[in-house]
Amino acid sequence: MAFFYLILSILAVSAVSFIGALALSIKRTKLEKILHIMVAFSAGALIGDAFIHLLPESLETNTSFFISISIFAGIITFFLLEKILRWRHCHEVGCDEHPRHLGQINLVGDGIHNLIDGLLIGASFAVSIPLGVTTTIAVILHEIPQELGDFCVLLHSGFTVKKALFFNFISAAIAILGGIAAFLIGNDASEFTSFMLPFTIGGFIYIALTDLIPELHKELSFKNTLWQVLGLLGGIGVMFSLLFLE
Repeated sequence: MAFFYLILSILAVSAVSFIGALALSIKRTKLEKILHIMVAFSAGALIGDAFIHLLPESLETNTSFFISISIFAGIITFFLLEKILRWRHCHEVGCDEHPRHLGQINLVGDGIHNLIDGLLIGASFAVSIPLGVTTTIAVILHEIPQELGDFCVLLHSGFTVKKALFFNFISAAIAILGGIAAFLIGNDASEFTSFMLPFTIGGFIYIALTDLIPELHKELSFKNTLWQVLGLLGGIGVMFSLLFLE
C-alpha cells in the first residue's frame, strides 16, 4: 500500500511541472516582455534553494569539508557539461552562440534536483505513509516556484511552449526513479543523498551565476534592471517564505 501511495505522490509532484501551461493564456508579445523577469526569478529561486534549503539540510548530515568538496564537484561537473553542450552547438570560432544550451543545462540541474526529491519521498514512505504524505506536500510547495522559473528559462532558450512543457515534465518525472530506488533500498539511500545535496548546490550556483544572470546583462535599461532585481529578490523571497511552511 505504501508503494502505491509513493507512486501517486511522485506523479503529483511531477504534474507540478505543467504549471508552465499558464503561459498559454498569455499573449506571445507579453510573454516575451516578462521572460527576462522570470529568468531573474529563476536565478533567485536557484540561489535561494541552494543556500536556504539545501545547504542547511546538508549541514545536518555532513561535515563542512565534505560539503565544500561536493559543491566544488558540482560546479566543475556542470562547467564541463556546459562545455560539451556549447561544443555541440557551435564548432566554428567566432560564430553566434546558440542559446539552447542554457535550457539544456538547466534541465540537467533540475533533473538531479528532482532525483533527490524522489529519494526523499521514497525514503519517507519507507518509514511510514503519513511521513511520506507530509514530505510530498513540502516538496510540491517547494517545486511550484522553481518549475515555473525553469519553464520560462526553457522558453527564453528557444524552446516552443509544447517542447518546454514536455521536457520539463520528463525532468520532473526523474523523481520516480529516485522514489522507487529509495523505497527499495531503504536507509542505504541516505548515503547517496548526502553527497547529491551539496553536489546539487554546486550545480545550482553554477547555473544561476554563469548562465542565468549573464543573460540579464543583455538588458541594460534602468527600468529592465529594476524589474530584474525585483525578480531576483522575488525568487529568493519565495524560497525563504517556504521555511515557514515546512
